[in-house]
Amino acid sequence: MVGLAIHGGAGGDGPWKGPTDLDPQRIACMHNVLSTVGSMLESGIDALEAVTIAVEMMENEPLFNAGIGSVIAADGSVTMDASIMRGSDSATGSVVNVTKIRHPIRAAKIVLENNWPVMLNGSAADDFAIKNGIEEVEQEWLITDLRKAQWQKWKDANSRPGSTDEDDSAMLDHDEGMGTVGAVAIDKNGILAAATSTGGMTGKPDGRIGDTPIIGAGTWADQKVAVSCTGVGEAFIRTCAAHEVATRLRLGESLETACKNMLDMVAPLGGRGGVIAIDSDGNIEIPFQTMLMYRGYWKDGEIMTGIGPDLSSH
Repeated sequence: MVGLAIHGGAGGDGPWKGPTDLDPQRIACMHNVLSTVGSMLESGIDALEAVTIAVEMMENEPLFNAGIGSVIAADGSVTMDASIMRGSDSATGSVVNVTKIRHPIRAAKIVLENNWPVMLNGSAADDFAIKNGIEEVEQEWLITDLRKAQWQKWKDANSRPGSTDEDDSAMLDHDEGMGTVGAVAIDKNGILAAATSTGGMTGKPDGRIGDTPIIGAGTWADQKVAVSCTGVGEAFIRTCAAHEVATRLRLGESLETACKNMLDMVAPLGGRGGVIAIDSDGNIEIPFQTMLMYRGYWKDGEIMTGIGPDLSSH
């Protein structure tokens, strides 16, 4: 029994207006990730490497807010965060505010494999990653035309951070939007793993850290469940949201109920968002409370993807 779920961020208020012109490219990427990594899991790859590859593939897609295509901070720069966790032994790795590597999630995995410390920040994290073989890139390479347009709209409107993140037309028609990417998996040995990567929020202040690199907030895996969150990070930090799902499972809630109750707990703090989770029985949940969430899963060879309220099979 193996399984994989992924997300490419959640955001927006009101009814979903249907896909934008750029959404087919995002769906195609998610389908490719699920097909490729799902087959790898069937062939015996371990869950930790599976979630790393899945997130790496989404970091390579410029339309997601991770790796190339990360959103732009208030000062015009890109800073990226990522974390990863293996459920069998609570091994974790996290990098915070990296600025010059192609794959923050691979850097986080190397931190995990190095055992200590479990979290590295800023230029030290960049240097560690590059020294360990992670591809170095220029800031200019990370920044896309879409993100420049979103940043300019955000700046011109003097809007709040994150207001333009899911805005394909760079018009302020979505209230909120996060494009964080994440993956959760269970492998043939029943081991669970979770990984999350992000460029944060358009217009975020210098030094801001969201939930993505914080174990227990944006990412969690133990022997019962693997979780990756997306939404307004501050609220997920204040509730230890990813870990909350695990706590609720231990108290006897089903995976579906645990995910729903966690999102209900986050929402009043301004943190409406979404979550993907997979448990040790292979159950998968991918709920969200926003207008949309880019999401999908692979299970028993079946692939499902969605953006708005409905999923489609492939």
